[in-house]
Formats: sequence, C-alpha cells, structure tokens
Amino acid sequence: MPKLGMKEIRSAQLIEATIEVINEVGLSGASVAMFGKRAGVAPSIINHYFSGKSGLMEATMRHVMQQLSDQIQDQLRQIGESNPAQRLLAIVNGNFVGAVNEPKYVKTWLAFWGQAMHDPSLFRLQKINQKRLISNLRHETKKLVNSERADAITQTLAALIDGLWLRSALSPTGIDPDSAVELITQYLKAEGLT
Repeated sequence: MPKLGMKEIRSAQLIEATIEVINEVGLSGASVAMFGKRAGVAPSIINHYFSGKSGLMEATMRHVMQQLSDQIQDQLRQIGESNPAQRLLAIVNGNFVGAVNEPKYVKTWLAFWGQAMHDPSLFRLQKINQKRLISNLRHETKKLVNSERADAITQTLAALIDGLWLRSALSPTGIDPDSAVELITQYLKAEGLT
C-alpha cells in the first residue's frame, strides 16, 4: 500500500528533476531514465504517475505556469484594484521577474514552446497560457480605453511581452527585466495609458 502523500512528493521531485535535466541537456537530450535518476526514483514511477516523458513535461509546464500566474497575482495584489494603468505594468512586470525567469526555468519554457508545436497536450497548455495573458491585459486595458482600442493594445502588449521575453531568453546575458519593462512602459506612455 502506498504511503499517504507519496504521489505528491514524488511528483514534485520529478518536476524539479525535469527542470534540472532540461537545463543541462535540453528536452531532446533528456530521457525518462535521466529524470528518474535525478529524482532518485525508478523510471517506472514516471510511467506510473505521468504515462511517460510527455505527461511529465505537461505536469512540469503546469507547475511552471502556476508559478508565473502566482507571480502576476502577487504583483496585482500589491497594486490593488483602483489603478488599471499600474495593474497593466504589474502584469508586464510579473512576466519578467521572479523564479520563472531563472535560467533553468527559461530553458524549460523554451523547450516547452518548441515541443508544443508537436504535442497536442502541450499546445493546449500554451493556448491556455496565452488566453490567460490576453484576458488579464484586456481586463485592465478596457478600464482605460474603448473596447476596440483595448483589443489592439492588448494584442500588442502580449506580442511585446512574448517577443521581448524570447529575445532576452536567447541573449547570452539572459533576461534583463528592467530593459524589457522599460520598453513596454514606453509603449504604454505612447498610447497614453500611463
């Protein structure tokens, strides 16, 4: 009989092991055996809990996406409800600071994006993540401008966030949150939103 809570403990170990292995060898170089070895469990545990490498990658990305969501929500809580312009900046800032922008998480995100084009479950997660970003941005933008203009600004903000994050992630120096947030802040000022 399995110990109570063992699945949650093993899952957390395997998710962290997945992030570490991807950081070292990339997703294509990683194997179920490597994930298991790093987590100190038999590879059969991965198949049992996650139905293989793809399921483990999906669970890992759910974990990383939840961390991103928590970061953004923390930023929004600090602002409160009354200042939509500051809340937009909090959403932007939340995408560029915190643990999910550490190199090992950045590599995991990049591996996820590359694999999402070939794996329907990962593609679905990417769509969920994108819809969440658009929804958060649109919610605040509509408080500042009419609906049509809000839609255009929202799409531009999402593209700026993703594009600047990707360019920064692929830079030898890594993500520079201050520069990215400053560029987006300049766009918001040009649109009269800050």
